[in-house]
Amino acid sequence: MTNLVPGTKLVIMEKKVLVTGGAGFIGSHIVDLLIDNNYKVVIVDDLSSGREENINKKARFYKLDITDQKGLAEVFQQEKPDYVFHEAAQISVSFSVKQPLFDVQTNILGSLILLQCCLMNHQ
Repeated sequence: MTNLVPGTKLVIMEKKVLVTGGAGFIGSHIVDLLIDNNYKVVIVDDLSSGREENINKKARFYKLDITDQKGLAEVFQQEKPDYVFHEAAQISVSFSVKQPLFDVQTNILGSLILLQCCLMNHQ
């Protein structure tokens, strides 16, 4: 991204993006696209359904569950992302039927914790 204003120097605006679930199928493709477009990328993934081989080596990676409120808050404080793509989820339908409370904890509580971190670190 560039910002060209007549009479000023060329400024490269480095934006940082946090991608939860960045080791999963969709998340890893988002990460690759962002890196190809010169964004700095931070991945948060617990690798429960994502794959280590999907992690782009140019991204910073944190193996972390999004329900870990303290850990996620530390990532936000350290990385200070400008944008967040939330792709982390418990994705197994059969598991959600067998363990609905786990599904709620990951998909709903995890999303709320992520939103809280976004609000607390918004400047």
